Amino acid sequence: MMDNFKEDVVSSRNRLLPNILYVLSWVLIVVFGLYALLLFQVIFLDFSVATLIVLLACAGLAVFLFIYKDNLKLEYEYTFTNGTLDFAKVLRSARRKELGSMNVANVSACGHVAHDSFRRFLAQKDVEKKNWFLNRDGNLFYFYYVKENKKHMIIIEPSEEMVEMIRNYVPAGVYQG
Repeated sequence: MMDNFKEDVVSSRNRLLPNILYVLSWVLIVVFGLYALLLFQVIFLDFSVATLIVLLACAGLAVFLFIYKDNLKLEYEYTFTNGTLDFAKVLRSARRKELGSMNVANVSACGHVAHDSFRRFLAQKDVEKKNWFLNRDGNLFYFYYVKENKKHMIIIEPSEEMVEMIRNYVPAGVYQG
């Protein structure tokens, strides 16, 4: 028997703004870092609390931007293998963070976001929603499931080929169009 395998990598269609923000974040990292270094020298010559606060703020901003700059070059990866769907977040095509894995046979409902069932499940109280997609106008697909008495919803952006594979593995009545 042949394995059913499909891997989708979703990246943002509008790359201009993230690329501009990525370059801008590097510029700000350098500016804040150099200014913090300058203020560090000033503190040794003439200590003041205000200078120390500005130094810590500049250094903190430089570190914050350095840590989170890779989120501007984000992709999602979905891997479907024989009924198991794995989710991963890829930062700057270099770092990969596993988001989770699920057996699609265990979902309570799934379907396209444009279907009425999506709004019905979303309107329920205490639904934890995970948005693992990048393009709002894409082919969005949802999974609704209950795990340990908590309601969860995952929204992804798979290809139509992957949607067809998923439909073959979900129980009857789970696919909501």
